[in-house]
Amino acid sequence: MNKRISNFILKLMGWKIGKILPEESKCVIAVAPHTSNMDFIIGKLAYTAIGRTANFLIKKEWFFFPFNHLFNSIGGIAVDRDRKTSITDKLAIEFETRDKFQLAITPEGTRKPTKRWRKGFYYIASKANVPIVLVALDYGTKTVSFLDTFYPTGDADKDIELIRSKYNNVEAKHPEQFVKTS
Repeated sequence: MNKRISNFILKLMGWKIGKILPEESKCVIAVAPHTSNMDFIIGKLAYTAIGRTANFLIKKEWFFFPFNHLFNSIGGIAVDRDRKTSITDKLAIEFETRDKFQLAITPEGTRKPTKRWRKGFYYIASKANVPIVLVALDYGTKTVSFLDTFYPTGDADKDIELIRSKYNNVEAKHPEQFVKTS
């Protein structure tokens, strides 16, 4: 899908793009809040509308015909949660071998309320030595915005709390399912 079509669909849905940060050739994109399957569609449309492409992780169970062709074509990377191989190591190698690799991840790891974000997005960025670009999907204003570019310090707990706090003023599609920091 191209920029114009994505922009048109986004506007048709009543969404706009807010603040945009300079493009990082390699980064982990932390997209939040994630309380609905629509988040993927809106995020993908917005990123395409600004002329960028990102890969994303998706359960391997979705990679069956004909969906496997669709997900491969739009940047899907199948994740097998049952295997004992490290997805963090695998993705760090992807970052190392590619000139450009942007990986979108929903740090909450679920659409249900969660007090603790999963740390995989952080560990991937740390191991690959790439920044984390914070992107917000605000259903209150129907705006997709880039909040910040964050460089991991090595203190995962402290850094993730700081990252989470940047989303406190963002309204989820299902606000009761998005746990904000204190």
